[in-house]
Formats: sequence, C-alpha cells, structure tokens
Amino acid sequence: MRRVVAFIWIVACFCSCQPKQSAEQKDLLVKVNDRALSRADLKAALPSRLSSADSLIWAESFIKQWIKDKLVYDVALQNLTNTDKQEIDQLVDAYRHSLVRYRYQEQLVKERLSANISEEEMRRFYETNAKDFTLDQNLIKGLFLKIPVDAPNLTDVKKWYRSSAEPEIEKIEKYSVQNAAVYEYFYDKWISFGDVMATIPLKITDEENFLRTHSFIETADSSFCYLLNIKEYILKGDVAPFEYAHTQVLDMLVNQHKIQFLRDFEEELYNDAIRGGDVVFPAEQP
Repeated sequence: MRRVVAFIWIVACFCSCQPKQSAEQKDLLVKVNDRALSRADLKAALPSRLSSADSLIWAESFIKQWIKDKLVYDVALQNLTNTDKQEIDQLVDAYRHSLVRYRYQEQLVKERLSANISEEEMRRFYETNAKDFTLDQNLIKGLFLKIPVDAPNLTDVKKWYRSSAEPEIEKIEKYSVQNAAVYEYFYDKWISFGDVMATIPLKITDEENFLRTHSFIETADSSFCYLLNIKEYILKGDVAPFEYAHTQVLDMLVNQHKIQFLRDFEEELYNDAIRGGDVVFPAEQP
C-alpha cells in the first residue's frame, strides 16, 4: 500500500504539471465509483506535527480505510431492503431536524437570554450562592517577565518589576518591546498561579505557604531570567472574586432561565403563526 500511496503522490504531482487537466483533476487522489478523495481532503485530515515518515504511514492507512469505507457502504446500500432505506432516511431526517433546532436554540439563548441578564442580577446571584464559587486553584494579580539572560540593563529591570508604580510600569513596557520574550501585565485581573508557574523553572511544593511568604520570584536558567511580582493572591478554597467567577455566574443564570425562556419563545412563535395564518387546520375549515 505504501508503494500505492507513493505512486498516487507521484502521479498527482505529475498531473499537476499537465496544463490540460482541470483543477479538480489535479487535486484528485483516488476514486471509488462516484466518490473521490482529493489531496485537499487528505491534507485537511492530516494530524499536525507528524514527521514526514509518520505522515506517509498515516496517509497510507487513511486512504486504505477511506476506500474500504466506501466499498462497504456501496455493498450495504445494494443489499438493504427498501424498508431499511426508508427507516434510515427517517432517522437521518429526524436527527437533522433535532440538530438544526438545537443549534438555533443555543444561538438564541446566547444572543437574547445572556444579553437580558443584568450585572445587578448576576451580583445578587453570586452573593446569594457564594459557596458555589469556591476556588479549586490559587489566584494572583501581578506582573511577569521572561527576559534573555544576555539582555541589556537587566539589573534595572530587576528593580523596576518590584514596583507597581506607573513610572516603573512604563519603563518595563518600553523595555519589553525590544527585549522581553514574555511580558504579562495582570495587576487588573486574576489568573491562575499554577499557570504562571508552569512557565517558570522553579518547583514549589506548597503553593499556599509560598504565596503567604513571598511577593516576588526571581530565578533564571541558562537562557532566560524569570521575574514575577505577586501583588495580590487568593488561596484555593476561598470564594472566587466576582470578576473571576463572572462567566460561571452568567452560565449558571442562563441555564436557570433557559427552559422557561425557550418555552416562552415557542409559545410566542406559535401564537404569531396562528394569528398570521401560517398554521392551517384543514379539518376546521367551513
């Protein structure tokens, strides 16, 4: 099969050089009766980050399975009874109907219901159900820098990052444009301490104790210097701040109102259709 795949690629590449062929013919890899597999299809299905050798092996398997699938489908189609085919058509139609309805309802809920939930209602819900928003990770506010160890004026940066004053922040921002590999300013939002530490070559066994006793992290490896200013922290097990729980609060309120919202929408749609004459009951006609 590998030779077949290689041959297909060679033929495809050769055919792409022929001026008389259409674009569709140039892209064609293999046909099974009236169905075709193109190079574009194969490329779209190809997993990322595969080596050339692995890509060839994967392509061989994919093409062979694609051919088998089409052959089995054709045989099955020829041998099913008309009753079986009708039942399948009904199931497919019912699934499509359900899927279209579901997708539209989800879109409707997102666009209309979410927009109708006010910040005041969200805050009331959050305060009433605070126990439901307990953190499962430690959060911090602060500033993080990853700078090459050979970057200029590194000593100055090690002084600036310890301050949250506007002049020092401006110096860091200007410096980072040309020198920093990573610059993250998050004095104004909560982020996961674990996510930040995943980018720093420093192992911390007790995050809670570390946060209580440290406001800064300054470490380096052979390539980079890592600087973290921890301005504020909230520990795992505490109630998440409203701004951090905002999305979760909104989702919970949407789910809470969703059933009644969709019922009201359907009822309104029904009444409008009746009034507009879009729904007709022939048996009731004079």
